[in-house]
Amino acid sequence: MPNTRRALAIAEYARALGKLEAFRDAAMNAHWREGKNLEDEQDLRAIALHAGLDPEAALQAMAAERYLQRVDAIREEASRIGVTGIPTLVVSQYGVVGCQPYEVIAEAVERDGARRRR
Repeated sequence: MPNTRRALAIAEYARALGKLEAFRDAAMNAHWREGKNLEDEQDLRAIALHAGLDPEAALQAMAAERYLQRVDAIREEASRIGVTGIPTLVVSQYGVVGCQPYEVIAEAVERDGARRRR
């Protein structure tokens, strides 16, 4: 996986505009289906446009300290609670990393006090 810090900064910009879901969908589609590079400015410009963002403003956002600081804070919090990979399901203080069977997820939820339905 490429270094996605700049793409994540654009995601934070998109969040501020209420367009996070559109940007996330466009970025995931571009990366996983089209093989686009989430570090490439031209690809990020196209992804932003597809998500309904102003491409030039999005490129400015990827270098903006306020968005980069937010990305860094999220990564620090993830590291603090034990997120080491994706996907990770966080249940209170427990993290379930990776694609796990139902039983593993159920155990984490039960440790948090949830009860199974019968």
